Amino acid sequence: MLIKTGYDITFETDAATPMSLLLSVHPSRQGDLRSPETIRFDPPIPQRQTLDAFGNVCTRIVAPAGRLSISADFLVADSGLPDTIAPEAAQVPVEVLPDEVMLYLMASRYCDTDKLGEIAWPLFGETPEGWARVQAIVDYVHTRIRFDYQQADATRSAFDGYQQQVGVCRDFAHLAIAFCRCMNIPARYCTGYLGDIGVPPVPDPMDFSAWFEVYLGGRWYTFDARHNTPRIGRIVMARGRDATDCAISTSFGTARLITFAVHTDAVADGTTADLMQAA
Repeated sequence: MLIKTGYDITFETDAATPMSLLLSVHPSRQGDLRSPETIRFDPPIPQRQTLDAFGNVCTRIVAPAGRLSISADFLVADSGLPDTIAPEAAQVPVEVLPDEVMLYLMASRYCDTDKLGEIAWPLFGETPEGWARVQAIVDYVHTRIRFDYQQADATRSAFDGYQQQVGVCRDFAHLAIAFCRCMNIPARYCTGYLGDIGVPPVPDPMDFSAWFEVYLGGRWYTFDARHNTPRIGRIVMARGRDATDCAISTSFGTARLITFAVHTDAVADGTTADLMQAA
């Protein structure tokens, strides 16, 4: 299947402001691009792309004083298959985890495991290790937190989400990640596109989505504590320890968000040229 996706974002600054953007499709999905993923800036400005410490594509710019619009519109091929379910996936003992995976057992800015360890073990210590334990964590977080787009809070940690019992998709991901790490299961944060493909549309404004991946049986698997059901059409943009590492934009100075729109839709069969012309 083909997915047409992109965004229109506008920032306003009082002076020239350096910014770091994680707006590109992750390198692991760039082979699926069926049209150029060109980031357009209005007014036009220089840009430079590099890979950050987590392997995400980072675009570095200096936003001029005033308003800067950032947009993209492109096509991505997708299998059309839902997230993998692997009940047999086993938990890997800490002592044999690959060195590069160990990072995802540690506390991080938003996944404050030091505050949640004594909560996690009574909740999940009796569950079977591996896939079943992760699913128990996802089930718990899915019911513990109430989704409310109006309650987004950029400072809310996993422990805050546990206490406040409200949040947005990143809060579901942070709490589930923190619980997994408390149970010695490596877990990492993901952000990207997830449209209402194969499910009834929801009235909430479209946004970039957050989910997480866990390391079981020698590979990474996708879990989503907000939706708690396999979904079709995830397009990952960035991975990291938590939302700090995957921020869509980081400004080194004041940059006010003026407009923000994301679109992600399955499109009918047809040639790439025909689809882009119809866009």
